[in-house]
Amino acid sequence: MKLFISTFSLVVSFALVLECQYPAPAADRPNVVVFLSDDQGWGDLSSSGNQNLATPNVDSLADDGASFDRFFVCPVCSPTRAEFLTGRYHPRGGVYSTSTGGERLDLDETTIADAFQAAGYATAAFGKWHNGMQYPYHPNGRGFEEFYGFCSGHWGNYFSPMLEHNGQIVRGDGFVIDDFTNRALTFIDYQAREARPFFVYLPYNTPHSPMQVPDRWWNKFREKELALRHRDPQKENVPHTRAALAMCENIDWNVGRILQRLDELDIAEDTIVVYFCDNGPNGHRWNDGMKGHKGTTDEGGVRSPLYVRWPGHIEPGSNVGSIAAAIDLLPTLADLAGIEVTSKTELDGVSLKPLLTLSSVSDLVASEETRVRMIFSHWRGRVSVRTQQYRLDHEGRLFDMLSDPGQHRDIASEQPAVAERLRAAVAKWKQELLPGLGEDDRPLLIGHPDFQFTQLPARDAQPHGNIQRSNRYPNCSFFTNWTDPNDRITWDVEVVAPGTYDAVLYCTCAEQDIGSSVELSLNDSRLTGQILTAHDPPLHGAADDRVERTESYVKDFRPVKLGSIALEKGRGTLTLRALKIPGTQALDFRLLMLSQSPERDRASE
Repeated sequence: MKLFISTFSLVVSFALVLECQYPAPAADRPNVVVFLSDDQGWGDLSSSGNQNLATPNVDSLADDGASFDRFFVCPVCSPTRAEFLTGRYHPRGGVYSTSTGGERLDLDETTIADAFQAAGYATAAFGKWHNGMQYPYHPNGRGFEEFYGFCSGHWGNYFSPMLEHNGQIVRGDGFVIDDFTNRALTFIDYQAREARPFFVYLPYNTPHSPMQVPDRWWNKFREKELALRHRDPQKENVPHTRAALAMCENIDWNVGRILQRLDELDIAEDTIVVYFCDNGPNGHRWNDGMKGHKGTTDEGGVRSPLYVRWPGHIEPGSNVGSIAAAIDLLPTLADLAGIEVTSKTELDGVSLKPLLTLSSVSDLVASEETRVRMIFSHWRGRVSVRTQQYRLDHEGRLFDMLSDPGQHRDIASEQPAVAERLRAAVAKWKQELLPGLGEDDRPLLIGHPDFQFTQLPARDAQPHGNIQRSNRYPNCSFFTNWTDPNDRITWDVEVVAPGTYDAVLYCTCAEQDIGSSVELSLNDSRLTGQILTAHDPPLHGAADDRVERTESYVKDFRPVKLGSIALEKGRGTLTLRALKIPGTQALDFRLLMLSQSPERDRASE
């Protein structure tokens, strides 16, 4: 029998400092594994009632643990990740965009990995980070001692792509989330042998586009008739839906691999497993008739599954009806693990532990705070607010989500007091959180003393002159059409640690363009180099796409050593310009990698 909890109880107060029980010895604490899928949506699981696919491994987390019936995230990727990491609404952490620096999480924020690392946990993230690239915005600077994946918002190729391992560029091995899972399994194996508790974060990057998935999963869906469709079927792109569902079944397979390994290592009962998604579905497909999708602040754009399993501590098959959100996960997991989290700033989230560890409904303590709790959803100035019963959308329309979960009928005129109360709450939230959001004067940081590598991709640069971006979506783009010596690429940077840096360009150059010379400069420092070898591979990705993409196709960019440059501490404009273009263009540019040279610096002291 399922335990259904319909009210919310705040037993533990989380504010400036989370007051949990005194930390136990690290070895006595539970391990934690957190799965976060990308663009999946609430309806893309068979446990949600979707008959178009089967996700038995994710479903098992609901059967063996607790499911949250109304759990909310953000409309898009990086804000949800920021809220999970900090327990705070994303504008508080300076996250206002999904690219070109706006995805960065302010450095004064305390992350969930900081908390678990301080408590003696081995911490690792494998997948799509999307909250900053240059250290200490990088995951290795936010509490994760191990990182393998990519830091941008989307990636252009899912089969053995260019990735990074703790800041260093590497080549992936196979389908990207299979690869992430392999890395996580290796990490878990090692920590289990060492008897060290671990916190593993698996932010998968599927079913985000491009819609690529191995044949093993695609073949099932290639011609599949869909039993369930979007509430407006004419809006649905059926091939896109098929690809997304195939990718979701691949996710489920990978979740199953982790769960199986926990069983094999005999640590399943000592491990909390969490599964949720980062926003609504990335397309019009079945979502139980909810209004909205990725990018919207309606129910369908922000509702996510949340499954939490911890054998012996969480009642199997329990269902929590109280509203909850991504901001609650940091205080909840810290509370469950019995660790103390000290934050410089006040949390918006609360611990859900009282809802997860109850033995019966009679243990709940109803409160006024329960009845009036509000969860806010924001994207690009649009704010919606959700209570246990109502949603006020970003245009001020009021919906009774109990009787009208599809948001079909505006009842603001019938419930004027409720509508006015929620409008006032939205106005207050906007006034407190949104002023100045997006007015970003944070430079890209070069050369932190604790980290060797600084990546400066085309995504974070500004082109000048004839140079064009390969696609209007910057995250996995490159620069091309570099036809004039007056053309240049610039970054607003600040050198944190002065010293000598090795500079490597990831670029391509056609045979007729060999001999192009470039200059890298920052303030009074200059470095010149020349492209002496042709490397001009074709664009690829189309052959692996199950449906046509909107983002940029990619190339296999080759590293070219430019030389070494001495940089002084301070802020300035880092410029890459062409000194000589003997052919039609200088090069196609993807990435500048700067690596500190500690041996050379020590030798010069």
